Amino acid sequence: QVQLVESGGGLVQAGGSLRLSCAASGRTFSSYGMAWFRQAPGKEREFVGAAINWIGGKTFYGGSVKGRFTISRDNAKNMLYLQMNSLKPEDTGVYYCAAQSRSTSVLDNSRAYDYWGQGTQVTVSS
Repeated sequence: QVQLVESGGGLVQAGGSLRLSCAASGRTFSSYGMAWFRQAPGKEREFVGAAINWIGGKTFYGGSVKGRFTISRDNAKNMLYLQMNSLKPEDTGVYYCAAQSRSTSVLDNSRAYDYWGQGTQVTVSS
């Protein structure tokens, strides 16, 4: 049974940092894309960033977080991380870890992901 479990969310002041972790179990995702999405109340799920291995380990980011957030993955441990710096109140939301079960060039669409974690709340106060 595949499981993705996020951790590391919490309450932080604007300008602060948080590091989210996603532990995957049940299968290895080293050959496939893994990503972070977020969802604020009343808004659609938004692509935060993705890390893939099949194009030399590249990372991709959504426009609103580029330059502030960094994704990394440890394939040996089946872990995905999201380092969030210079946090803003608009970064508030539930952050979800997601994983693909097949290679695809589509990374920023939630429909391209087959496995999801339960989410972890991030709240940034002004």
